[in-house]
Amino acid sequence: MMEQMARSVIGQEEVVRTLALALLCNGNVLLEGLPGTAKTRSIKTLSRVLQASLGRIQFTPDLLPSDVTGNEVYQDNQGVSELIFQEGPIFNELILADEINRAPAKVQAALLEAMEERQVTVAGKTYPLPPLFMVLATQNPIEQEGTYPLPEAQMDRFLMKISVDYPDNAAELSIVRMLQAEEAAQQEQLTMISQDHIFAGREVIGKMTLSAPVEQYIVDLVMATRQAADYSKQLATWIDTGSSPRATIALHRTSRASAWLDGRDHVTPEDVRSVLHAIMRHRLILSYDALADRVSPDDVIDEIITQVAVG
Repeated sequence: MMEQMARSVIGQEEVVRTLALALLCNGNVLLEGLPGTAKTRSIKTLSRVLQASLGRIQFTPDLLPSDVTGNEVYQDNQGVSELIFQEGPIFNELILADEINRAPAKVQAALLEAMEERQVTVAGKTYPLPPLFMVLATQNPIEQEGTYPLPEAQMDRFLMKISVDYPDNAAELSIVRMLQAEEAAQQEQLTMISQDHIFAGREVIGKMTLSAPVEQYIVDLVMATRQAADYSKQLATWIDTGSSPRATIALHRTSRASAWLDGRDHVTPEDVRSVLHAIMRHRLILSYDALADRVSPDDVIDEIITQVAVG
């Protein structure tokens, strides 16, 4: 699946691997990147490879919660009016929430139940979502006019956050040539993958165990965000609020998935560090001093890695 995606999404290896990890962990991904960095193309390609239904929601200030979840409408059935539930775009297997920070909080809240519990409640009735369900949300980091920052509760429900940068020189040239080839052939032929492979992978990953030192290392990394003064004065100055237990759970799960993707049945500290930035960067609330000094969440995570030793 990753090889097929890499043929269509060039120069964004981290995005491709993150989407694979999110699927294996049954999680959601927030992509923050500049325009034109293949965020939309990534999930469209993934839906083609997995033959999965794709729902695209363009978040705008006038969007309503019912535009996301669906609503009940009256329909005439042989002379009798009855309420029929019409499903919204959230009932697809893959969801592209484009420019998620452009919709008000009421609409963003409509996603919370779907992202966390894989179900939607409308008019007191609960409807299950497809087994293969993932939200890929995008937001623009540089354009802040007319945007609504995501609340911390919703940010915490994203398994990982990826910062997408522009491709390098060689990748840019490959992109131009690929698109020209696609224009000639209309659409690139990709090999389809059965969704059963994803579910089988989830089952294997769920049975993997971690050694006690690696598990303690995961806990120590998260505790360093809450008890920063115990590790260094610099961390204590930078961090205002640390990560929640969801960060510990996400680290544990994605570390297993990362090891499995690399063909191993055991997790190493390097597996934990390889996913730490994506797990942590949206779960830290930095202090005013850190923001004033232009310290990024990635800078803080780098310092945490330096301060926390493997037991």
